[in-house]
Amino acid sequence: MTDLIIKNKKGLYVPQADVYIDPWRPVDKALISHIHADHCRHGNKQYICPDFSKLILKRRLGVQSVSSFPYGQRFSVNGVHFSFHPAGHIPGSAQIRVEHKGEVWVYSGDYKTEDDGLSHAFEPVKCNTFITECTFGLPVYRWMPQQEIIEDIQKWWNANATLNRPSLILAYSLGKAQRLISALGGSEIGPVYCHSATQQMNNAVRKSGFDLLKTKILTEKTKKEKLEKALVIISPSALSEHWKKTLKNASTAMTSGWMTIRGAKRRSAVDMGFAISDHADWDGLHTAIKETGAERIICTHGYQHIFSKWLNENGWKAEEFETEFENESE
Repeated sequence: MTDLIIKNKKGLYVPQADVYIDPWRPVDKALISHIHADHCRHGNKQYICPDFSKLILKRRLGVQSVSSFPYGQRFSVNGVHFSFHPAGHIPGSAQIRVEHKGEVWVYSGDYKTEDDGLSHAFEPVKCNTFITECTFGLPVYRWMPQQEIIEDIQKWWNANATLNRPSLILAYSLGKAQRLISALGGSEIGPVYCHSATQQMNNAVRKSGFDLLKTKILTEKTKKEKLEKALVIISPSALSEHWKKTLKNASTAMTSGWMTIRGAKRRSAVDMGFAISDHADWDGLHTAIKETGAERIICTHGYQHIFSKWLNENGWKAEEFETEFENESE
């Protein structure tokens, strides 16, 4: 039987429908799983995404040729049936189900199996072939429950606030930042300030139908005394020399799954590291694969070689796709 999804120089291609999924080169028609830069790029003529991603996509790329569908609603392109299903990765993220002549493939995009309380929770989708990421496909990567990590962040923030010291936390502008804002809730420790790039994504997420507490925008006019008890959220890529100088007395922290590994905090030059990730951990990857019931597993970005080898040694039929998707990044 012909594969429903193949790989070529432009990305993952569905030949029967003549569409691409998260292409890494410009194409005529692109199905988009989520709005991170490595999965949703400039230059496509038409974008198709989940309803909850539409406004975020338009805001981030500044494009108008976007159509969207609700989770679970089937739509057809040249006789091939598609549908979006929650991936739990970030607000609006989706797995993409592809069906043709009784064969079903699911492309997971990026996903996590823990419900973060903001994004629509991951839903396993039955299929014959499952394409999975492997960002954290090693046994060392096992996440603590989100609530425990959030309590650690609150303790750190509170300790800094008692010293009138800002708490600067590095978190990606789309996904991680909103997850933290949502999980920290209406904390009485101090205000939450966000860099302008993060604040733009906050507004887009709110307008997309997600319940997210209001945050203050961090500008060059923000007075230092207003930040003394504040939690300041900036993406790693936006931490300029200006903000390093302005917040030189802040306690700093990185939020990333990589913080699981000893030494990652030191290499990131921060005071604290919180191991919280928007990707599935080792156990989450196994759970997702089992629940799909798939006979064939295709592993993509991350520890794909090691993870596919482990799957083959433990009863699955697994192989690899080399892609241009990145690991835990902006």
